[in-house]
Amino acid sequence: MNALSRKTAAVLLSALLPALAAFPAAAQLDKPLPPVLDPGALDKTADPCADFFQYACGSWVRANPVPADQSVWYRFSELDEHTLAVLRAILAEAAAEKTPKSADALKIGGYYAACMDEPAVEAKGLAPLKPELDRIAGLGDKAALPAEVAHLQTIGAPALFSFYPTQDYTDATRMIASADQGGLSLPDRDYYLSDEFKGERDAFVAHVGKMMRLLGDAPATADAEAAAVLRVETALAKASMSRVDRREPKNVHHKMRLKVFERLAPSFSWGAYLKALGAPRFSKLDAADPGFFRGLDATLQTVPLDDWKAYLRWSLVNAEASALPKAFVAEDFAFYGRRLSGQKEIKPRWKRCVGATDGALGEALGREYVAREFGPAAKARSVEMVRGIEAAMAADIKTLPWMSARTKRRALGKLRAVADKIGYPDKWRDYSKLEVRSDDALGNLQRADAFELRRELAKIGKPVDRGEWDMTPPTDNAYYDPQLNSINFPAGILQRPNFDVDADSAALYGAIGATIGHELTHGFDDEGRHYDAHGNLRDWWTKADSKAFDARADGVADEYSRFVTVEDPKDPSKDVRLDGRLTLGENIADNGGLVLAYAAFLSATAGQKIPDRDGFTPDQRFFVSYAQSWCSDLTPETARKYAKSDPHSTGRWRVNGVVANMPEFAKAFSCKEGDPMAPAKRNRVW
Repeated sequence: MNALSRKTAAVLLSALLPALAAFPAAAQLDKPLPPVLDPGALDKTADPCADFFQYACGSWVRANPVPADQSVWYRFSELDEHTLAVLRAILAEAAAEKTPKSADALKIGGYYAACMDEPAVEAKGLAPLKPELDRIAGLGDKAALPAEVAHLQTIGAPALFSFYPTQDYTDATRMIASADQGGLSLPDRDYYLSDEFKGERDAFVAHVGKMMRLLGDAPATADAEAAAVLRVETALAKASMSRVDRREPKNVHHKMRLKVFERLAPSFSWGAYLKALGAPRFSKLDAADPGFFRGLDATLQTVPLDDWKAYLRWSLVNAEASALPKAFVAEDFAFYGRRLSGQKEIKPRWKRCVGATDGALGEALGREYVAREFGPAAKARSVEMVRGIEAAMAADIKTLPWMSARTKRRALGKLRAVADKIGYPDKWRDYSKLEVRSDDALGNLQRADAFELRRELAKIGKPVDRGEWDMTPPTDNAYYDPQLNSINFPAGILQRPNFDVDADSAALYGAIGATIGHELTHGFDDEGRHYDAHGNLRDWWTKADSKAFDARADGVADEYSRFVTVEDPKDPSKDVRLDGRLTLGENIADNGGLVLAYAAFLSATAGQKIPDRDGFTPDQRFFVSYAQSWCSDLTPETARKYAKSDPHSTGRWRVNGVVANMPEFAKAFSCKEGDPMAPAKRNRVW
């Protein structure tokens, strides 16, 4: 078929509608979302001064084991499930329309329908992938690698390294090309280099071998290819910078002329690569990690062509597994879901297809989501809270005892320049050039990746679009962008149990207020503080203030490095602890965010007589709602993986590590100095 026609879409999606409706999504839509503060989640047998996470979340944790199709489960995961059901309903309604109301409706419906049509995927087998496999098999020498790497990256296979546009760190008004390390399939470089992860490496080699067999390779050939993939990726891992080192902005920004960059890896024809990629002409770029490209050059010289072919075949099948026959999907899940994450069952296909559609056409789908789920009152209340918390941060900066007047003025200038992006973008993305076919799941995936890459590459050398978003509107998350100097709250997070326009102010500020404060604090954490008000990487601190900041940040890092995230019941010396350096920015933001939310709550309710509710004072409700926003459970495998790769602390320590640093918490719950939640020494940056 050619591009999806209105008539074809209506017929196809209407035919699929009974199957789409068979899953009980309506039940999920009818089920009320949890309140911002839930008394039923409490474990009142626990001492809040000893373990506040257990007190606030204990009953919830007991009643909510990690579902079989998940590896981690939060209290807000019920919102995620609700959002999936809403998005599925939007797609089902698009299917029911005899004349879809817009071109975007045609595309989201067609993309979802092709993804859901598992019989069609099975019937095609490997035929859609064969041209790509033949291209790799036909590589005659290593001189052909650059063009093939570019081609694979175009269709969504992230082979070898990453290439993308970024804001120029010396002129944040312009976009510049950037090249960075990449090409790894395991969660972190240490999975290749540390004896701690030998079991995971062995399982990875077995997994790659099984995928190669599914491609039709003989067992001996598949095993040899799997060993080659590990050798190549291990070499890339050795050349890669650690996650902790990458937290220092100056380590990942190196602006240089293209000719200088090319000399880092002269064995790789950058001209052939950029031509095949379709990149616009440019003379300078930001080489995030020059050391990686020096290591890449050595690897290119020593690794034989057959090993590179095996690596590229693996990169292709690993990237496209979700759109291949179910044997590939099952094996992909067996390793990445079950082995690495401890997830017992794969998510139902409809959930995976909703997620895939959101990934490919997120603003087209998100526009419909916003119309249903995020009204003007919610946006107005969100904006009001953001401004109140920004005012609280301004007051906090003015009174910091460790910061000089000069740095305070610059910090306040940066705070005033923060852009508040709430709910959804002002300008919706145009998908008119993305071709969607209702009978081509793999092709849709590849064309969506190519569309996105072309859209990104077109930015190189152009002015920065400060209105663009990196998350889709239905996303239950938020972020701070240090170069745009913006906080971004999609409509998807501004829902219960995170947010409710009718919620008690104490609970509301403890929940979403702390998250707003968290994102705002990121502008001044150990990474964000290095960027100025306009997003340029520029040291605007005095040396004395930088030293004072670092001393306080060191206290936070040391504190969190003592927290155990996975206990070994037989040998405490094998307990897995948080990495206080890896998680430093998030921990600073967690602590600062709650301080700001509390100050904003007091300011917003000044002069009001707020009654006790549910047996709690207003201050107690503030802290309980904060803690309940992090009620969570996760599999041991995921906890272990997160300890190495996730810059966030686990839920227990996002609660206990924060409230223990707030004397206001100890006062609210009458904790005595020396209690675990009221230590004699507290850490605070902001």
